[in-house]
Amino acid sequence: MRDAPKPQQNHLLAALPTQSRERLLPYLELITLPLGKVLYESGDALRYVYFPTDAIVSLLYVMENGASAEISVVGNEGLIGIAVFMGGESTPSRAIVQSAGHAFRLPGQRLKDEFNRHGEMLLLMLRYTQALITQMAQTAVCNRHHSIDQQLCRWLLLSLDRLQDNQLIMTQELIANMLGVRREGVTDAAGKLQRLGVIEYSRGHIKVLDRDSLEKLSCECYAVVRKETERLLPYVPLKPAC
Repeated sequence: MRDAPKPQQNHLLAALPTQSRERLLPYLELITLPLGKVLYESGDALRYVYFPTDAIVSLLYVMENGASAEISVVGNEGLIGIAVFMGGESTPSRAIVQSAGHAFRLPGQRLKDEFNRHGEMLLLMLRYTQALITQMAQTAVCNRHHSIDQQLCRWLLLSLDRLQDNQLIMTQELIANMLGVRREGVTDAAGKLQRLGVIEYSRGHIKVLDRDSLEKLSCECYAVVRKETERLLPYVPLKPAC
C-alpha cells in the first residue's frame, strides 16, 4: 500500500517560507482527483486553490460551440487558482484533471490572507504566475505556428516533467481536445512517434521510450517554457534535458 501524499510533494508548498507553510498546513485537505474531474468551469467564483502532488490538471479555454484547447498544464510544480490571489476571483478557463492523482485543497481566503502579508510568499507566487503566463503565451504561439507532430511532442514533454515515471493514461480523443485539433491528426502524429520508437501507445496508455528523441522532434516552445521555469522556479526538480 502506497503512503498518502504529503504537502511537501508539491514543490510550491515545499518552497514556502516555514512560517507561511505552518500557517497554511492546518487548512490543507488531501483530495483524490480522478481523470476528467472538473475543478472549476469558466466564470465560476473560485472558493479553493489546489496544489497537485501526483496529478496533472489542464487549463482549457472552451468556445461557445464546445470546441476547446489547452492553454497551460499544472502539476506538482504549482497550483490551480491563481485568480484568487491576483484579485480576479474567477477566470474564463476550465480546469480539468488530465492525469489522475491527488492534490491538497486550500480555502482561497486562507491563501489570499497569506499573500496579503506581503512577505516572501508574495514574491514566490508572483514568480510562479509569471512562469505560468510564459507557458500560456508559448502554447498560443505553438498552436498557431507549429505542426500537430511538434505540438504533441511539446505536450508529452510538459506532461512527463510533472509525472514520476514515463507513462501516461490518456486517450487520443482527450489529447485532441487538449491540443484543439482533430483526433485523426493526433492518431497520425502518435503513429509516427511509435514507428520511430519514441513512444509505445496502446488503448489509452502512452509510454515514452526515448525522451531525447522526443525533445529533438519537438519545436522550440518546450525549451522556452523549460528555461523560464528553471529561471523563475529553481525549486522545481525538472527531469534532465537531452
